[in-house]
Amino acid sequence: MTARDLAAACAPTTATIRDALEVVDRSGNLVCLLVDGDGRLAGLLTDGDLRRAFLKGTSLDDLALDHATRSPHFVAAGSPRALVLDLMQALRLSAVPELAEDRTLVGLHTLSDVVGSPPLPNVAVVMAGGRGTRLGELTRDTPKPLMTVAGRSILEWIVLGLVGDGIREIYVSVNYLAEQIESHLGDGSRLGCRVRYLREDPDRPLGTAGSLTLLREQRPDLAHPVLVMNGDLMVEFDASDLLEAHRRTGAAVTLATRTYQHEVPFGVVESVDGRVTGVSEKPTLSFDINAAVYAVEPRALAWLPSGRASTMPGLVETCLERGEPVTAWPIQSEWIDVGTPKDLARAKGEG
Repeated sequence: MTARDLAAACAPTTATIRDALEVVDRSGNLVCLLVDGDGRLAGLLTDGDLRRAFLKGTSLDDLALDHATRSPHFVAAGSPRALVLDLMQALRLSAVPELAEDRTLVGLHTLSDVVGSPPLPNVAVVMAGGRGTRLGELTRDTPKPLMTVAGRSILEWIVLGLVGDGIREIYVSVNYLAEQIESHLGDGSRLGCRVRYLREDPDRPLGTAGSLTLLREQRPDLAHPVLVMNGDLMVEFDASDLLEAHRRTGAAVTLATRTYQHEVPFGVVESVDGRVTGVSEKPTLSFDINAAVYAVEPRALAWLPSGRASTMPGLVETCLERGEPVTAWPIQSEWIDVGTPKDLARAKGEG
């Protein structure tokens, strides 16, 4: 990396989240290095750190250093390439700064520079054809997946996350205002992948799973599980981990789940035949909910009906009825289904 490129990846310790976003976007390294007045590394902020900060409601004007890793992994100045690669692979790092003995920043190694991210053989399908009616006027002229969060569309965040995990071939299911989505993503080359489109008939929407029948027609040669997800999610997960967990179980479908908790605002009375056995004051109920991210075996695509709408929960039910195994894969990170103006504000850090 040249001195100019290194400087483009840096910001002062007084930088805001907005400043850090600009550095990440400008440098293309998906990392912002925070340095003090003497050029010493004070913190490292990844694009993942930025997404997590927004999911927690952080403002663009908050201090970036508060959300950075203060003591990131690094290599000493002059370290050989093999050592850098070993550290990245062992700790699953995408960027490693190079420091002098006094912690002065002298370089930055990125995985793409060292080896390039290994591609996965799987394709992904992003469902982006819905009308987003719950967002009201916000989606009258703009499809929901193109709503902007932290300087990028939701759809771009999804695609970049998949590409970062090794998926290089992505199909996007489109219907409502499809031309805007196709114009926005193009062929995917600027995002490091190939994007193709599954175009539904505008007069006959196919639901959350029906467009997979279009994939079935276009790609009858599929030999690996397909990753499927909604196009309105702000979520952190590792696609390669999901696909590996799916492979180990031998399931027809693996669905990602997220824990949802609800506090009942009243005392709950437990009774048997009219006799009270206990009272719980404002108990918290916990459920595993569908996170709308799936790994699907190619054989399961054959069970979807052609020419009419179907849903992913419906496909899961079909698998269970056929005696096919279905497994759950928990997501621990923040998760936002951007379905309402309140959800969108939360994703933007405004709620």
